[in-house]
Amino acid sequence: MQGENTGEPFTIDIQIIRRRIRAIGRNKSVGPERISGEILKLGGEAMIPYLARLLDITMNNGTLPFDLKTAMVIPIHKGGDRSLVTNYRPVSLTSVVCKQMEHAIASYLRQVWDKNNWLYEGQHGFRLGYSCESQIITNYGMPGHCGLSG
Repeated sequence: MQGENTGEPFTIDIQIIRRRIRAIGRNKSVGPERISGEILKLGGEAMIPYLARLLDITMNNGTLPFDLKTAMVIPIHKGGDRSLVTNYRPVSLTSVVCKQMEHAIASYLRQVWDKNNWLYEGQHGFRLGYSCESQIITNYGMPGHCGLSG
């Protein structure tokens, strides 16, 4: 992990990538790069060094391959008259690889935040085990918080 303000390069724990590959749903839609979740799962351990290298290059060089930045927008019928554009909603199919990289980065950031105690104890968003509901429950009845009184 990157140390606090040391300028060390981003490094990722291979276990994070391994967990992300295991978590991929086999029936997820293929994104613009045409790599399916099933291919990543079938590749298993053999895929990990390649995904780790891609993540390393992306994070340490500040670049992302074009295929991982694009999305295919598909209209999904909501109901009603199929000839009316207003009866469709757009769904963006993005890169399966990029989604897994995003999860790995988020996991890394959570580890850094926890390790360095960077989050305020009242922070509930973007933290595992916390939610909007836990925020409301924590603050409910505390005068001066969230406009609620107890």
